[in-house]
Amino acid sequence: MQQWKKHLAILGRVEAFDYDYMREGRKRPDPLPLLIAAHRAALRETRPDPAEAIFLIGKSMGGRIGCHLSLEENVTGVICLGYPLCGGGDRTKMRDRVLRDLKTPVLFVQGTRDSLCPLDVLGQVRAEMLAPHVLHVVEGGDHSLAVTKRALSAIDETQNDVDQRILRAIRVFVAQYAPGSTEPSAS
Repeated sequence: MQQWKKHLAILGRVEAFDYDYMREGRKRPDPLPLLIAAHRAALRETRPDPAEAIFLIGKSMGGRIGCHLSLEENVTGVICLGYPLCGGGDRTKMRDRVLRDLKTPVLFVQGTRDSLCPLDVLGQVRAEMLAPHVLHVVEGGDHSLAVTKRALSAIDETQNDVDQRILRAIRVFVAQYAPGSTEPSAS
């Protein structure tokens, strides 16, 4: 997320944080309520004025937890960089309930090679979502939105070109839901 923090800084103030289990060097994530509580604490530290427009941006689990938090806190939008829809890549372990419950606008940035979020499965979930949502597809992108060097070479691009397109999609999403506001918060 540190690389994305640098990229996102062109849009406005970005605050990043680590969950407790990460800071403590544990591999297993904390239970969902603890993750949400940590995310809430970071949000409150970042935004003293709850009326201020703010976007939660998270990579993988950070995006999923941002979605959960948006059910409880007033946020302008959620941006998910590689949403982990299928636990461990298993289509029977869906993490879709929160998406179906969302009312907050959400931008999904998903790679076509992401086994944790096959686009056909995400499409089925999106068809049932009530919240406004947008999908930005990263052709050839994996769960980290990285495109192979071979694929980049074939289209005469760099990963930075791909990342810049992602940033443009984020900028458009932010402008649509909070005109004049470009202050994303990252997790």
